[in-house]
Amino acid sequence: MNAVEIEEAVSQLAEAPFNPEEFPYAFLEAFGNKTTTIQRLKSAGSASTNQSDLGGVLQRNNIHLKVCPEGEVTTTLTAWRESPATTRYKAKFILATDGQSFEAENLADGETVACDYRYFSDHFGFFLPLAGITTVRQIRENAFDIKATGRLNRLYVELLKQNPNWDKAEGQEAFNHFMARLIFCFFAEDTNIFHSEGLFTQTITQMSAQDGSNTHEVLLEVFRAMATPLKEREPVGIRNWANVFPYVNEGLFSGIVEVPRFNKVARSYLLHVGNLDWKKSTPIFSAP
Repeated sequence: MNAVEIEEAVSQLAEAPFNPEEFPYAFLEAFGNKTTTIQRLKSAGSASTNQSDLGGVLQRNNIHLKVCPEGEVTTTLTAWRESPATTRYKAKFILATDGQSFEAENLADGETVACDYRYFSDHFGFFLPLAGITTVRQIRENAFDIKATGRLNRLYVELLKQNPNWDKAEGQEAFNHFMARLIFCFFAEDTNIFHSEGLFTQTITQMSAQDGSNTHEVLLEVFRAMATPLKEREPVGIRNWANVFPYVNEGLFSGIVEVPRFNKVARSYLLHVGNLDWKKSTPIFSAP
């Protein structure tokens, strides 16, 4: 698995209903462990590869983790750190969660993660050594970009399903231009370029139908507003809800660029991308 695939798997796990019995195995599976490996960890008796001495799951040379009773996450993590098995079997990470809180530590450098359970997927870069990805620090520093790439890819693929002609040579340039406009808008709404945090994503949420049927029309009007100087907007009939967007004196919004059609799934992916904190982005995800 690559980092984008891991991000998707970890995000799905974080969003799924919490299952205390299955979480340790689902977590390991999200980082690329095969079904046979998981089965051996689950096995009882001498066939088991689970080396935990404290009733958790310990994968040799990897991680010691456990779902603990509510309110005992910090004390459980301390017990993992002091566990003889953690040292004997050379665990790289220790992890404890009660489904509400989530704490983990990289035993090699002492770096830690502590967050609400629902947000642990934001820290997937911290655990990439579990998947054998060794450029950890560089990737961890760019974890937002990996998450953004994964969500943008899912949006891109879903839009191609709805707009197959856009995958042809003559449509590819327009599609790339459209995606560049989206990235600018996501970045601008979180960095005060739009003078109102979340303005773009909130507009899509409020003005587009849940089935996605008019999402392209909403986007076209927003893009039209950003391509039109303020003094010229009234004559061309810019809608009031789009008139709050500033004029962007850039070639990115000049000219007419077609917008692909959306369905319910594509609209959801669009909103998921917008809900990221784009202030964390590196220049590749800033204004084109």
